[in-house]
Amino acid sequence: MKKSKILITVLCAVLIITASVLGTLAYLASQATVVNTFTVGKVDITLDEAKVKTDGTLDGTDRVKENTYHLVPGQTYIKDPTLTVKAKSEDSYVRMLLTVNCADAFDKIYAPNKADLTTIFNEYNAGNWVFEVVTRENDTLTYEFRYKEIVAKSDTDTVLDALFESITIPGTFDSNDMASITDLKITVIGHAIQATGFANEDAAWIAFEHQING
Repeated sequence: MKKSKILITVLCAVLIITASVLGTLAYLASQATVVNTFTVGKVDITLDEAKVKTDGTLDGTDRVKENTYHLVPGQTYIKDPTLTVKAKSEDSYVRMLLTVNCADAFDKIYAPNKADLTTIFNEYNAGNWVFEVVTRENDTLTYEFRYKEIVAKSDTDTVLDALFESITIPGTFDSNDMASITDLKITVIGHAIQATGFANEDAAWIAFEHQING
């Protein structure tokens, strides 16, 4: 009888050990995970010019979005539209549109030729800002200038060269000419669009126009 109890006890111990080993083998497992992190890109620009007095001379060192001028024939006025591509912006195409109203009046002043107002811009930076086209809508002329190359992504702001440095009202303008441009307004608009995903710059600006104008 004692032998039987001993045998049973041993068998139970064997069974328990065996069950323990088999249980360990049954739960061998492994897991691997791939985590994809996405960040959102951006394109961000600013446009400003030197702050000036109404006579076109500097008024401190501030940069502003708007100036007011008192026009006199033969006078030169500081105006240096400068575009900055902000830090972390994606590789971008950049351009400036310069609009000038009073187109009809300028045509009469410059007759028999059509008005070419690029002639009043001093130190126009043609090496960096390429003149593309001038268009006319009603009484407004729009000049398009594109930056010479893609502006590469940078950890710091990229300040581009000014489009030009000043404007000069021709000394040949008489009182009648000046009266005809009393409401003269010169507006500079900066545009930027990502370079990635477009076959060329023309395709990028076509897409830009569709997005802006709907």
